[in-house]
Amino acid sequence: MKIGETLAQALWRSFECYTHDKRLVNRISTRRGSACELFDIHGDFEMKPSTTNIETIIDRGSRKVQIKRFQKADGHKFLSAQEQDELSAEEPLEIRLVYFDPNAVDQAASLERSISVTMRTPGHDVELAVGFLVGEGIVKNPEDIERVRPCENDAVRVHLAKGCQVDFDQLQRNFFTSSSCGVCGKATIDAVCRQTMPITDARHHQFDASWIASLGGKLRAEQSVFNRTGGLHASALFRGDGSLIAIREDVGRHNALDKVIGTVWFSSPEAFVGSVLCLSGRISFELVQKAAMVGIPVIVAVGAPSTLAIQLAKELEITVVGFVRLDRFNVYTVPERITDP
Repeated sequence: MKIGETLAQALWRSFECYTHDKRLVNRISTRRGSACELFDIHGDFEMKPSTTNIETIIDRGSRKVQIKRFQKADGHKFLSAQEQDELSAEEPLEIRLVYFDPNAVDQAASLERSISVTMRTPGHDVELAVGFLVGEGIVKNPEDIERVRPCENDAVRVHLAKGCQVDFDQLQRNFFTSSSCGVCGKATIDAVCRQTMPITDARHHQFDASWIASLGGKLRAEQSVFNRTGGLHASALFRGDGSLIAIREDVGRHNALDKVIGTVWFSSPEAFVGSVLCLSGRISFELVQKAAMVGIPVIVAVGAPSTLAIQLAKELEITVVGFVRLDRFNVYTVPERITDP
């Protein structure tokens, strides 16, 4: 890090933007030495380490801390030693919308509004912001977003296209429902069902039971930061042929899924069709809602689903699989998608 340079500036200076498919990207404009970079995002992108030697900040997902470790020696008394431990990073991220009000006098003037602050593991912040907007139904297709600007002070600005209108009252009601833990389950499910359609492809997309049973192990093998810290959730999206589309880790399970959705949504949204989502923890209502918004037909998890998650999955004809292990798993909804060997 240079003298007088903020951590955010060092990170942006030391990371470069690249695309998986250059045909999908209109323009990438970077301002070296600045804490912000501007992206026109009609394509997929990630942050890739440059050749600069920045070992202390190259992995934003974890931090090393000094600890005093106690361990029993010879089964008798505890001995202590000063050591380093690696912890999962957790920092706030503010998501801000830049949008146009169709009722404003000056139609050319844009407005800006903060819509969410989430505690997340730093990294893939742009994908997280975009995935959040997709899951909440704020944007419906990539043309709704003009560009995204990740800035210092842990904020991401999403610039909406002029034709994209936002119902802030509905967004606020969605947040209230989520924070009240489903006070009215039926109303919550009805609200989601009004924004998406049931996935009626059970006969067209089927998956072998032995492959479903293997997904927990496949997910764990890809959790690089969790394997070092033991402190992150993960979401992974697989194709029907078994290949991995994307995996993301985060301190929040909903953030991990938002990052996956944001990554895939711009690069190849058709990949959601016939895909399988694998989660490292439990299946909550929110995660089923996010999967439904992009048409994911199967959700597999290491943990258990909640009752409200099952109710929503039944309404939208999503297959929910819980407690997946190599030798067993439970299918709670639409078992027709899982075939016996």
